[in-house]
Amino acid sequence: MEWISVKEAADKWGLTPRMVVYHCVNGRIKDAQKIAGVWLVPRDAARPEDRRKGNGREPASQDAKKG
Repeated sequence: MEWISVKEAADKWGLTPRMVVYHCVNGRIKDAQKIAGVWLVPRDAARPEDRRKGNGREPASQDAKKG
């Protein structure tokens, strides 16, 4: 299996390195491993799903913004 660094995974997926580490810690990147304090991500790993939620409000309509 080929590995990439957290930085390389972040660049590949359009995330910050901190978010990649967050996903590794929470087991959301399959087969990611922490070796000697460094996270390694499989080169062919899929980008984790973004499970954040919005604030629950509906977007304001354009008419409401004008008036």
